[in-house]
Amino acid sequence: MRLRVRLALTTVAVAIPVALCMGWIHLALQTQAVERALSDYALAHMSAEGRARCEASPATWSPEPPPPRPFWASSRHGDLGPPGPPPEGGFGRGPGRGPPPEDGFGRGPPPDEDGLGRGPPRRKKPRSTRLYAYGADLVSLNPRAPALAPALAQALREGDNMASRASGLGPESPRDVLVRMPWTGPCAFVLVQWQGRPESRDEGVSPIPLEFLFMPTGLALVGVLFALGPVVRRLRQLTDEVKVFVRGAYQGRITVRGEDEISELARAFDEAGREVHAQMGLKEERERALRTFLENTTHDVMIPLTVLQGHLAELQRHAAHGEPVEAAVVAAASQEAHYMAALIHNLGAAARLEAGEPGVQRVDVDLNALVARCVSRHRPIARPQGVQLEHAVPEPPVHVRGDDTLLEQAVSNVIYNAVRYNARDGHVAVVLEHLPGGAFRLRVLDDGPGIPEHELPHIMERHVRGDAARTRGPGGHGLGLNIAARVTALHGWTLQLGRSEYGGLQVDFLGEALPAAPPRPPPEGA
Repeated sequence: MRLRVRLALTTVAVAIPVALCMGWIHLALQTQAVERALSDYALAHMSAEGRARCEASPATWSPEPPPPRPFWASSRHGDLGPPGPPPEGGFGRGPGRGPPPEDGFGRGPPPDEDGLGRGPPRRKKPRSTRLYAYGADLVSLNPRAPALAPALAQALREGDNMASRASGLGPESPRDVLVRMPWTGPCAFVLVQWQGRPESRDEGVSPIPLEFLFMPTGLALVGVLFALGPVVRRLRQLTDEVKVFVRGAYQGRITVRGEDEISELARAFDEAGREVHAQMGLKEERERALRTFLENTTHDVMIPLTVLQGHLAELQRHAAHGEPVEAAVVAAASQEAHYMAALIHNLGAAARLEAGEPGVQRVDVDLNALVARCVSRHRPIARPQGVQLEHAVPEPPVHVRGDDTLLEQAVSNVIYNAVRYNARDGHVAVVLEHLPGGAFRLRVLDDGPGIPEHELPHIMERHVRGDAARTRGPGGHGLGLNIAARVTALHGWTLQLGRSEYGGLQVDFLGEALPAAPPRPPPEGA
C-alpha cells in the first residue's frame, strides 16, 4: 500500500472519531444551554407573578406560557421569544386574548361548531411548554400533574437546584426540567415540560449536524493529501538514489537537503554507505595482505625445508656408504630446523597479537628465568656459527606482570637476530638489570655488522628487513622486531634500538617491575 493512501486512510480513521467527539460536545453544550434556559425561564416566570397565582390555586395551577428562548437568539422558523415574565393575561397568550379557559390549563379555543374540533384546514401547532408546581415533599396538589421521575426527585432531594430528563437525544428533544424555587410551600418546586422544537421535528432535522462529521474529516483528508505530495516525492527521490548508490558499490554521495526527518534518513544512508565502502576496502586490503602473507609464508618455509631435506639426504648418503658424518652438515641442518621453528612461533605470536587484548594472559613472569630459557635455546645455534652467547641477570630476580609466551617470543626474536646476523667469532650479550624507581632494563647487544642509522626508524615496521639481513641466508617476513615492538607496547614497555658501543645493534627493553617480595624470616633455631 502506498504511503499516500495509508496516511489518507489513517487520517480518515482518526478524523471520524474526532468529528464524532466534536459533535457530541456540541450536542452536550446545546443541551446544557436548553436546560439552563428552561430553568432561568421558570425562575423568571415564578418570580414575576407565577408564584402568587400558583399559591392562590395550587390544585388547578398549570399554565402554558410561551416557550422560552434558549441559547439561540432566533431561527429560520421564527423568534421563540425571550425568557421573562408572562405577558398581559398571565398565561402568555398575548395582549387582548383574555384569561385562559375555565379548565385552567390553557388548552386553547374550544372545538368548532361541528363538534369534531377539525376547524379550518391549517397547520397544527402542538403545545410547547407547560408548568406544574410541587410542594416541599415533591408532591403536587394538582391531580393532573405528572408523577415525577425517580431520578429527578432523587436529584432534588440530594440538594441539586435543577434536574433534567429527556425523552430523546439532542437539545431539541422533549424534556422535563425540575427546578427548585427559592421559597417553600406548595410551589417549592416547578416542573417545566418542554415539548421540544416542533419545527425541527416536522422537518426531520438530525440531532447531530452532519457538517460536524464530514467537514473536519474532509478538511483533514485534503490537508494531508496536499502536505504529503512533497514528502512522497522526496522519499521516491531518496529511494532512487539509494538504489543507484548500492549498484555503484557505495561510491558517490546521496543528496541531503534540509534538516527534517527525511534529511536525517538520507544522511544516515549516506554515512552508512560510506562506512560500508570503507569496510569493503578494508576487507579487500586484508584479503590481499592475507594472500600475500600466505604466499610469502609458503615460500619462506619451503626454502629452509628444502635446504634441510638436502642436508638430511647428504647425511643419509654418508651413513649408507659408511662415511663419517660432517659436523658442518649437521650444524646447517640444525640451523634450518631452528629457523623454521622460530618462523612458526612468530606466526603464532602474530596471530595472538591480531586478536588484541582478549588473547593476552596476565601472570607473574620471572624475567631471570625467561632470559635463561631464551639463551639456552639459541646457544646450540650460536656455537656452530662461532658466536659466543652470554647473559647476566641480577639478584633478586626481576618480576613483571604479563604474558609469559609473548614476552619470551619477543626476547627470543631479538636474540635470534643478534646471533643469526652476526659475523663468525662474534659476541652476543643479554643483560638484565634493576633501575632506580622500580624499573628494569633488558639489553641485547652484539658486535655484528649492525644496522645503518637511516634504517633504524623503520626496522621495527612489519615486512621490513635490513640490508645486512637480506644478504645473509634465507629471507623472512621481517616479523621478529615487529612482534617485539608490539609485545612491548601491549605490556606498556618501551623498546629502543641503537648502535652498540661494539659496533653492532643494541636493543633495550624498558619497563616497570613488580615490587620485590619481603624477605622470608629465617627459620627458628637457624
